[in-house]
Amino acid sequence: MRTFRAARPRVLLTALAAGTLLLTSACDDAAKPAPEQAAGTTAPAAATPAAAPTPTPKPTGEADPALKPFYGQQVVWADCPADPQAQKAKVDISGMQCGKLHVPLDYANPAVDALDIALIKYPAAKPEQRIGSLMVNPGGPGESGVGMVKFGAKQFAGTLHDRFDVIGFDPRGTGDSSPVVCYDDKQHDALNQTDAPLDPATRRAEHVKQATEHAAACQAKAGRLLPFVGTRNTARDLDVLRAAVGDKQLNYLGISYGTYLGALYAEEFPKNTGRLILDGAVDPGQDRLDHGVDQQVGFEKSFERFAVDCVENHADTCPLGKDETKAAKKAADFLDGLYDHPLTTKDGRRLGRDQAWTGTISLLYGDEKTSWEYLRNSLGWAMMRGKGDYLLAFADDYNGRDENGHYSPLDEANSAISCADSARPAPTPEHAKAAVDRLLAEAPLISKGVTVDDYSEAGCAYWPFKTTETPHTVRAEGSAPILVVGTTGDPATPYASAEALAKGFANATLLTRVGEGHGAFGRGNSCVDEALAAYLTAGTMPAPGTRCG
Repeated sequence: MRTFRAARPRVLLTALAAGTLLLTSACDDAAKPAPEQAAGTTAPAAATPAAAPTPTPKPTGEADPALKPFYGQQVVWADCPADPQAQKAKVDISGMQCGKLHVPLDYANPAVDALDIALIKYPAAKPEQRIGSLMVNPGGPGESGVGMVKFGAKQFAGTLHDRFDVIGFDPRGTGDSSPVVCYDDKQHDALNQTDAPLDPATRRAEHVKQATEHAAACQAKAGRLLPFVGTRNTARDLDVLRAAVGDKQLNYLGISYGTYLGALYAEEFPKNTGRLILDGAVDPGQDRLDHGVDQQVGFEKSFERFAVDCVENHADTCPLGKDETKAAKKAADFLDGLYDHPLTTKDGRRLGRDQAWTGTISLLYGDEKTSWEYLRNSLGWAMMRGKGDYLLAFADDYNGRDENGHYSPLDEANSAISCADSARPAPTPEHAKAAVDRLLAEAPLISKGVTVDDYSEAGCAYWPFKTTETPHTVRAEGSAPILVVGTTGDPATPYASAEALAKGFANATLLTRVGEGHGAFGRGNSCVDEALAAYLTAGTMPAPGTRCG
């Protein structure tokens, strides 16, 4: 998951302070620019709140007469339009089909307004063996499900694509589904090029200013959408999609934030669940501040393991010295030093501290085989050659910026969806102090300089829409058996979250992947892949306690 990141001491700090979730999809290493080895490196006023919408009653889905026009629709599939990005990446989309799903803006008042959800279908390779559809969500919130299928089709090769129509969708408020857009590209660049002040009081004032301006910009440009982009409404859209493609039950693969979407779907529509895989799990019952602290500690541990691996196993190319006990601090000190001594890149932009940390953390989402190599070489180019282009490229990728300087609506969608899902109340002074004490003790490199004041206010304090959603354990009584997947070295959604999600469900099994990186799907782990395929095609759950190395 992600959050609005205008200026922050670290990529994670604003998420913690705002009370939003910072997750994203499993890292698609094939889509990343591969760096070469570096030679020589062996208070303004808050925005006026929008009028509070009438609380949405629990819908009755297909049985609701007012929703029958939506549930009764059929998706019109057609060849997908030409996509210059796909052409450049040499991705063949000729066998895919695109369409739209019509859904109500407000499920409490479905006749008032509506929006269209962008869809893509990768039809089953063996239609005579087709089981049904497999809906997928890559995470975020804010990531494109259309993009996941379009650019990640190889991940579904084999049994899954043989037996299922793989369907991706852009959730409401994202991608091509009425996206929440608050800034133009130049504004995005200016925000991302600004390092957060080191002085706590100045940093606090800057945070209030930017959070207020961000809320006002989103209210001005997307105010109609903000009350209705929460995950519970997306779960309702998912049920409409299930019906519109003719499936009696939902088969679903959700990664990262997609596990939260899947959990809420099971809570809203337990009788409609088919086979749900929730990989890289979010604990929906955990306090947002506590989750953020766990996540920051997770990234610190991953950063330390990367640094040790760099020194021990890649001495010829590692730029972090020969002492594994000092390697992580050497890298962190370099990244922090870019606050005063930024690097200039080929396109004239600067690589400052925050963008460099963003690029670094983005690569910790991946595994030790590929992403750690990218990080090792990117740091080498920056530290030994003074070239920050690769770290900036990975930061751009994380921030949704393409090579032409155009931004996807990823960040705005993230903040809008996160604030629609939960607005963390202001922590007690004791809670805030305990959080900071733990950060400074267990994540001193990534959390350097944080203070209690950074976490003293309520989450989404300046957001123009106040949600009634709160963290809670999801039981989903009456659902079909759900498969939860957790990775022991996952920094973004720590393994304990997968354990908690599985334990909270009335009917779930936990599958464990032992390894690094965020999420298990698409990692090439045959044990995981076989377990997922057996569950989706035959409903066969892995034995309790199964661990895939």
